[in-house]
Amino acid sequence: MHRRADEGWIEVVCGPMFSGKSEELIRRVTRYHLARVPTQTFKPALDTRYAVSEVVSHSKLSTAAQPVRDSESLLKAVKEQTVVVGIDEGQFFDLGLIDVATSLAMAGKKVIVAGLDTDYLGRPFDPIPSLMMQAEYVTKSLAVCHRCGGPGLFTQRVVDSDELVVLGGGDTYEARCRRCYNPKKTHQQTWEMESA
Repeated sequence: MHRRADEGWIEVVCGPMFSGKSEELIRRVTRYHLARVPTQTFKPALDTRYAVSEVVSHSKLSTAAQPVRDSESLLKAVKEQTVVVGIDEGQFFDLGLIDVATSLAMAGKKVIVAGLDTDYLGRPFDPIPSLMMQAEYVTKSLAVCHRCGGPGLFTQRVVDSDELVVLGGGDTYEARCRRCYNPKKTHQQTWEMESA
């Protein structure tokens, strides 16, 4: 059975850091934009790592994006004529993102959300896992392990902090495979043990 062009849906692109989630979101939104399909892209206002009003991948691909503080602000900012709604760093939004994405899909919009599905301790990082259960399409991306080159499934924090959200890139996180991942050790601790 084929979906009608005016039917909405939810797609989630998830995985660890450095797995190409934002890059994939940029690619998909750009493809619609080139076809002259009305698109809007959003990002959490707290994510100012590379740019304030752009989604920028670690490989420096980018697309314009509107920063919003929460899911309610996102919903209010979606224009009626918009067909495709891209949302980056979905893990930084509140749980209301699930209802917002569902509401947009029911209104006939195509919603593409990129985000981490687990935190640095390997726990589910809502709202992404809950959103995955509501999505028609889920793409799970893997990175390359920074230590051995294996399939990077996990995000290893390499600085000391017990905070759930610590913004950063390659100086703060590494992708790790199942064997190399150890959420209780930072990079510094690992380096000291290997040097001893």
